[in-house]
Amino acid sequence: MADKLTLDLHPVFRSDQDIARAVRNALFRAAGQGVPLLEIVTGKGSGKLRGRVLAMLGQPHVKKLYRRAEVAPGNDGMVLVHLK
Repeated sequence: MADKLTLDLHPVFRSDQDIARAVRNALFRAAGQGVPLLEIVTGKGSGKLRGRVLAMLGQPHVKKLYRRAEVAPGNDGMVLVHLK
C-alpha cells in the first residue's frame, strides 16, 4: 500500500469541471486504496487554483470523504488532504 497519492492539476487548471472531476476521482481512488494522504499539486502562481481546490474541498458532500485538508507547510503550491 502506498503512503500517499499525488494529483497534479497543471494539465486541467483551466476548467472548473475538470478540476472537480480530477479531485473527486483522486479522493475516491485514495480512499478505495486505503492511502492516508492525497497531495494535490496546484502550483504557486497567483493562488487562484489553490483557492478553487480548497473551495471544492470545503463543500459538505466532499468534506465527508476526508479528515483534514491544508496547504502544505513551506509549500504554497500543494494542498494536503488527510483521509479518514
